[in-house]
Amino acid sequence: MITKKVDSVQDAIKGIESGMTIMFGGFGLCGIPENTIAALVNTSISDLTCISNNAGVDDFGLGLLLQKKQIKKMISSYVGENAEFERQMLSGELEVELTPQGTLAERCRAAQAGIPAFFTPAGYGTEVAEGKEVREFNGKMHIMEEAFKADFAIVKAWKGDEAGNLIFKGTARNFNACMAGAGKITIAEVEELVPVGTLDPNQIHIPGIMVQRIFQGEKFEKRIEQLTVRQRN
Repeated sequence: MITKKVDSVQDAIKGIESGMTIMFGGFGLCGIPENTIAALVNTSISDLTCISNNAGVDDFGLGLLLQKKQIKKMISSYVGENAEFERQMLSGELEVELTPQGTLAERCRAAQAGIPAFFTPAGYGTEVAEGKEVREFNGKMHIMEEAFKADFAIVKAWKGDEAGNLIFKGTARNFNACMAGAGKITIAEVEELVPVGTLDPNQIHIPGIMVQRIFQGEKFEKRIEQLTVRQRN
């Protein structure tokens, strides 16, 4: 039986080098590969191009890589929760490519499926369309978006088996599922790693063929970006 299991997060990130392009799964702080990010923070790797829905917060997620100036460019959709991100962007220290959220997801999915490009109406007539091919379909203008080209895709799953089959839970399925298999090498960080045959085949979201390395994380934080509570009457 093929096994994708590696013994540690350090083994999982072998081959990641400065200057590479890396996808990071998750939505806000939900479903981010936090153990893998922490391991990268402890390296001297720099000049990364990161593809992620958002940039974490100042002291968690990709915000930790930003603090150490390990990220050269961010390709994101939502970046409103990170003061250090804002500072670096406004000062010109960080290159930023803002992308409509649906386009970001589809560029990941296209890479996963081996589709080089697609047309979408999102962003037409805005700065997003600058320099891109434009075509009309059914009387509506569309811009061409290319699939991402990433060296590594790093995702987080609720459960996985040693063959790389993954199950996501709730909101953590956002971006993780479409990023798995969208990089040359996919690393899966899981909360629970089980033997092959344990998972119900009907519940698997991503088959193991999309994953090259899998490991069980040591600790996980269940953070909330903006905690809103109702005052008691």
